Parts: sequence; structure tokens; C-alpha cells
Amino acid sequence: MNISSMTGFARTDGTADGLTWTWEARSVNGRGLDVRLRLPPGNEALEIPARDAVAKRFSRGNIAVALAIEKQQTNGAIRLNETVLAEVIKVVDRISTLCGATRPDAAQLLMIKGVLETADQGPEDAEARTKRERALIESLEAALEKLSEARRAEGARLADVIKDQLTQIERYAADVRASPSRAPEAILARLKDNIARLLDTTAALDGDRLHQEAVLLATRADVEEELQRLASHVGAARDILNEPGAVGRKLDFLAQEFNREANTLCSKANAVDVTRLGLQLKTVIDQFREQVQNVE
Repeated sequence: MNISSMTGFARTDGTADGLTWTWEARSVNGRGLDVRLRLPPGNEALEIPARDAVAKRFSRGNIAVALAIEKQQTNGAIRLNETVLAEVIKVVDRISTLCGATRPDAAQLLMIKGVLETADQGPEDAEARTKRERALIESLEAALEKLSEARRAEGARLADVIKDQLTQIERYAADVRASPSRAPEAILARLKDNIARLLDTTAALDGDRLHQEAVLLATRADVEEELQRLASHVGAARDILNEPGAVGRKLDFLAQEFNREANTLCSKANAVDVTRLGLQLKTVIDQFREQVQNVE
């Protein structure tokens, strides 16, 4: 039995080439697979491989993945980016010509972003960018593997809860089947009492006619078919729990079938004890459905 939950959290940290980063992945239940990705500016190229990495591992769940990157402090030498400075001076000269504004002094020019940079702030070449992106995706895959492990661990806990609920459904169905109130003799006795109260008399009644009516009522109130289908659904649910892969949708469908049979059983109930058992059965089935909503 190896079902997975859709709930989990994972985090990985990485360091390479003067960068430190953190991937966080959170997952909650969902009808399908919905991936929400948050990347820092300049890392848009990671979006497609990141989404592919998620889709390879998961088939259902709302999964939020976030990347945070920080540049490590360095003691690299400061250098002047003359190309940027030349462009800035051109703009300053043009503004001065157009409106007579005072030209900034050297200190002001050096405060403009990009004019001064450390030795490691130079343009990133294609090879360095590819290497950095590969390292980031490998780190993401490690985070997703941890998320998968967390979902499997939660799935193991869910499986135990679901197995216990299936056992309870079996027990309540067995109690309904064993109820003395389902016997034709019990139905005949209740019918006699009801008619006597309606007629306000204890006069003798036609025994053959009462027996026929009791048999008719017993037939209409018979829940054997519903009990057999409940037993079949319990067996199917146990088989599904042992299937590989995503089984949440199958279990959710069975939860609906369980509920349908329980509703019919309650509507046919001809005695207080069967009604009580039917309501207890519905309560467990509702709990079963809540749990399978979290199964991938």
C-alpha cells in the first residue's frame, strides 16, 4: 500500500558561483495539477523546466514553488564600467543642452547604478548562465523529491485512517443485516400494532391478509441489495488502496457510491435500529469522503 497525500512541504538550499538560493515547495489538495511558480526577475528561463520537473512527479494537487536568490558578499575589486558611464554622460549632456540643467559632478555620476561595479558583477556569459540554471533545476528536483516523500508519508497515515473507516462501514452493514427488525415476523407484529392503534380496537384481524401485507412491506423495505453493494464497494476500495499511482479519483467516486447506498438504506429503514445504524453509516462515509479528498 503506497498511496500519496496531496499535502506536503519541502525546502532545499544551494550555493554556487557566488549565489545562495532557497527553493520552497508547498502542496495542498486539488482536483487536478495546478502549479504556481514564483521566480526572481532575470530567471524566467527556469519556468518551463521547473514546471516540467513538477509534472514528472505529481499528477494532482495545488503546488506552489518559490525561488529566492541572494548574491554572496565578496571582496572583489571595484571597477569603473566605462561603457555605462559614457552613455550616462551622453544623456546628461543632452539634458543640459535641452533645458540648461547643471551637469552633475563626478561623485553624483558614480552614484548612478551600474557605473561602479565589483569584479564579479560583469556580464554573465552563456556558459555561466547555463551552468547556473542547471544547478538551480537540480536543486529544485531535490526539493520536489523531498515533497514527494512528505506526501507519501502523509499518504501512509491517510491509508490507515481509510482502512479503519472501511472496517467501520463493514461493521455497520453487518449490524443492519443482523437486525431482528428485518424479519417478516417482526414486521407482522409492528403491522398488527399499527392497525390496532388506527382502529382503536383489539378485535381479531384477518391473519392471512396481515401476513400478505407484512410480506409486501418486508419486500419494499428489504435492504439486502444495498448491503451487498456496500460490501462490494468496500472490497473495491481495498483493492484500489493497493494499486500503484494516483488513486484519489477512484476513491472519490466510490465515496459517492457509498453515500448513495446509505441514503437508500435509510429511506427503506422500517425500524428505529436500522435508521440509527444507517445514520451512523452515513457519518462514517462522510468522514471517508473527507479523507479521500486528500489522496493524490
